[in-house]
Amino acid sequence: MDERAKRRGDARRERVREFALELPGAYEDFPWGESVVKVNRKIFVFLFLGHLVAGQGDSPPTVTVKLTDPEAHAHAMSAPGAVPTGYGLGRAGWVTVPLGEPGAPDAELLCDWVEESYRTIAPRRLVARLDAG
Repeated sequence: MDERAKRRGDARRERVREFALELPGAYEDFPWGESVVKVNRKIFVFLFLGHLVAGQGDSPPTVTVKLTDPEAHAHAMSAPGAVPTGYGLGRAGWVTVPLGEPGAPDAELLCDWVEESYRTIAPRRLVARLDAG
């Protein structure tokens, strides 16, 4: 991966991280030494730097979200390099999207997906706070 693609991916990842942390009750945690954002002790977005993507070596940073809406899920899966998340999470709607690939989704679309993942995971009272805000 070239340095420009890595910087582009890192910038998208940081914007998504900032957005996720603005959601009601959201906080960052570091299981496995990687950044995740949780609500109510449950992960709603993984923000991996890329080296944990199996078999990809020096891969770009990735964002992993849970998308249960079939249209949003299909859209995310159409992103360059997107894959169902490993460890069986893909069967539950989790999608891993590389951020440094040419044609990777922009930060605004990624934030939309993060919000959908949050709405799927967060308690109703926190989703209500988001809607009221």
